[in-house]
Amino acid sequence: MKKILFVINTLGRGGAENALIQLIKKLDKDEYDISLYVILGQGELIDKVPENVRILNDGFDSSSVLSREGKKKMKKHIFGMFFKNASLLKNLLYILSNAVGMIFKGRVLIDKLLWKTLSDASPVFDEKYDLAVSFLEGASAYYVRDYVNADKKAAFIHVNYIEAGYTRKLDKEVYKSFDRIFTVSEDVKISFLNVYPECGEKTSVFENIIDREYVLDKSEEEGGFDDEFDGKRILTIARLTAQKATDISVESMKILAKNGENVRWYVLGDGDLRKRIKKLIDKYGLKDKFILLGVKDNPFTYLKQCDIYVHATKFEGKSMAIREAQILGKPIIVSDCNSNIELVKDNEDALVSGLNPSDISEKITSLLHDESLCEKLGLNAANRFAESDESIKELLSLI
Repeated sequence: MKKILFVINTLGRGGAENALIQLIKKLDKDEYDISLYVILGQGELIDKVPENVRILNDGFDSSSVLSREGKKKMKKHIFGMFFKNASLLKNLLYILSNAVGMIFKGRVLIDKLLWKTLSDASPVFDEKYDLAVSFLEGASAYYVRDYVNADKKAAFIHVNYIEAGYTRKLDKEVYKSFDRIFTVSEDVKISFLNVYPECGEKTSVFENIIDREYVLDKSEEEGGFDDEFDGKRILTIARLTAQKATDISVESMKILAKNGENVRWYVLGDGDLRKRIKKLIDKYGLKDKFILLGVKDNPFTYLKQCDIYVHATKFEGKSMAIREAQILGKPIIVSDCNSNIELVKDNEDALVSGLNPSDISEKITSLLHDESLCEKLGLNAANRFAESDESIKELLSLI
């Protein structure tokens, strides 16, 4: 039986984390002995990990990484890790050097400065693996390179490498050490190879795996909207972070409300910008128009019940939410970043919008008043979804 280790930073309710669980489910448990190590040992998706997977963490916190209580626990845990293996002291010059570079660029990314420290503070396991997989950028990549004994090593990249703020200096050229590198989209691949051109021959696209039947089944469960609103419902599923540009969505809702459209816009997700978004909602008097629902155990009931799905973001790796909306046959509006438009065809199965309130609100208005267009986009979206196991075969070919 071949032994595979997967390493990821957290198991919060994110696209990469969900994709990892779906990938693991695809692997034959009689053929592969699978282990999982989570750098920060926290996340609500731990209960979704298949029973045959060995969790290497000594204790695991199943609280949300986005909830207020979960954030407190994570900060406390991170602070404790600073003093393990003298990791903070060992990385102090590294942190300061990269922080200066970030300050010079006007964009300080605290989490990325600390991933190396958290990797160095993690326990080392004696076991040898046939394949070790870093499933996310940052700590998991550093850990697999530096502390895992494996015949082959693979790394996944889920974000636009440059837009997310990574550099060769920051990650100490970690990807040169991997046997294979998988990016979740062509746009992510291009961005990555602009930084690591010498990795071209060992880099390929591995799209996130989504269980179509699971999405359809979960969408039929009880739950979803309970406010008895009789107008059209717009839905966005996204973390409340700068990348997801929720502030622009609020501005778009302001225009729709001013024009008298009978709509409500709901957002499933949480994040560091929740307070800022809430203030913007209150400023524009949209308390009953733009509603932050937080994180829900089953987002698919909401997705099935909404009238329009909007995914207007600054950049993406490859959005699982868009693909889930496609599975459920929703009329979709996406912003024109490259990874979004890889997933759709404008005016065939979605509408592509510029990332500005005027264009987004105009696209929404066109759908609100054209039922035949909504029906066309929804039907084409549902027919577009396709799955392939070829990327999994490429991963497993390493062993």
